[in-house]
Amino acid sequence: MSKAIRVRIGIIGTGAIGGFYGLMLSRAGFDVHFLLRNEFAAVAHNGLHLDSAVHGALTLNPVQAYSSAADMPPCDWLLVGTKTTSNADLAPIITQAAAPGAKVLLLQNGLGVEDDLQSLLPASLHLLGGLCFVCVHRTAPGVITHQALGAVNLGYHSGPATDAASRLSITEEGAELFRKAGLESQATPSLAQARWQKLVWNVPYNGLSVLLRASTTPLMGDANSRELIQAVMSEVVQGARACGHALPEGYAEHLFAVTEKMPDYRPSMYLDFLEKRPLELEAIYAKPLAAALNAGHEMPRIRALYQALAFIDRRNG
Repeated sequence: MSKAIRVRIGIIGTGAIGGFYGLMLSRAGFDVHFLLRNEFAAVAHNGLHLDSAVHGALTLNPVQAYSSAADMPPCDWLLVGTKTTSNADLAPIITQAAAPGAKVLLLQNGLGVEDDLQSLLPASLHLLGGLCFVCVHRTAPGVITHQALGAVNLGYHSGPATDAASRLSITEEGAELFRKAGLESQATPSLAQARWQKLVWNVPYNGLSVLLRASTTPLMGDANSRELIQAVMSEVVQGARACGHALPEGYAEHLFAVTEKMPDYRPSMYLDFLEKRPLELEAIYAKPLAAALNAGHEMPRIRALYQALAFIDRRNG
């Protein structure tokens, strides 16, 4: 048996992100274990179903599903697909499910999400961040629709690997898991820069979808919203530069062009708003704004967007 097959992977939060990547990894032959809350009974009974425009209709049944981390076997890799709004409760769950020296990969949006978790985890665990470039959403308990993309970029945050070569080796090991599952993935030497790059898309499209009650196709089809998206993207690029992260030339323009070609998509924050869940404002807006301001740089459009979203979030209950 190859080393890849022996790797045991735990999925913490089997929603759209966790379900999609967990199913793809399981399909590739990895030993994958899924932690669920509300959807445990449905998935344990009916399995996981993926309707993918890229990979076709896929089903995983039976599923190694658990309603408690205490029941899971110790996992070598833990992929966390929960929302950042629940991060305060993550540390005990991760600690219970982790094998000694496990790698913990946060597949979450926003800036600084690893910082809050680092001090709460055992020092023996490796903490990494993962940036998912994917159009995916849950349509029913255990049922996921995948519209486009799927790449994951990984970066090392903290843990017992102290030298750059060891950190990059572990990050590359994680990227190889996704590549074996048929997904694009690359290791990045700077997690902070990678998170700023992801914000170039997340800040305008997530926030404006809620504020304007529109998915990506209407947003891209109107001259005023297009201009606003590009202006907000530019502010993110400038904020990143102020914080010491010069993004690749033309990166914002590239993401804008990619979005024009995407199928109509409701960003995750828009879905959270529609389902009256808390919005991920701290990680996607408050922390980048604070980081840029600490570097002496203000992002006025993003601050106004954040203030409007905070009002909407409070009224949405």
